[in-house]
Amino acid sequence: MGLRIIGGELKGKKLYTIPGTLIRPTADRLRESIFNILSCLVKGTVVLDLFAGTGALGIEALSRGAEFAVFIDNNKKALSVVERNIQSCAVDNRFKIIRGNIVKNLNCIKSMGLKFDLVFMDPPYNKGFIEPTLINLHDSGSLGKDVCIIVEHTPFEPVLEDCRQFELADQRKYGKTLISFIKPKLSDFLGRNVPRS
Repeated sequence: MGLRIIGGELKGKKLYTIPGTLIRPTADRLRESIFNILSCLVKGTVVLDLFAGTGALGIEALSRGAEFAVFIDNNKKALSVVERNIQSCAVDNRFKIIRGNIVKNLNCIKSMGLKFDLVFMDPPYNKGFIEPTLINLHDSGSLGKDVCIIVEHTPFEPVLEDCRQFELADQRKYGKTLISFIKPKLSDFLGRNVPRS
């Protein structure tokens, strides 16, 4: 069976993908597990889908009631698939697609004025992309106070070794894949909001 939406108003909708190994979409069952954990937290959220690939995670969130989703990838073919999937799913004007080098910076979201409630990160495995991306997310100033960042990775890649602005809220293992649920440290947000004398 091909890629499809698991739940919400678009449940059962088939998604396009790219044959071969260029992108590695999150499998339906794994996506279902992630959204079962998130449950009622999705409705009304602003979502960021990084290393978007097919856009399956962000579109799944829109299907389940997210208010808006931003999809970012650096690969033209992947972005064309995201666009095709979004058009096929007819999610109106509840999205933005951006081409950008996520590991270099996330300046592309700084000027948008959005605060993201959910961030999905599904980078290529074992490339060392996770921590630079988390640092760029932090530096973008675009994370909501109660944001949850969901990272798909292998057990061989650390997620928070050099990234002290965040903490691990939960972690689940599915076969050879880890799903880490990451939150900003409260002290980091307090530090930004406290006036300096």
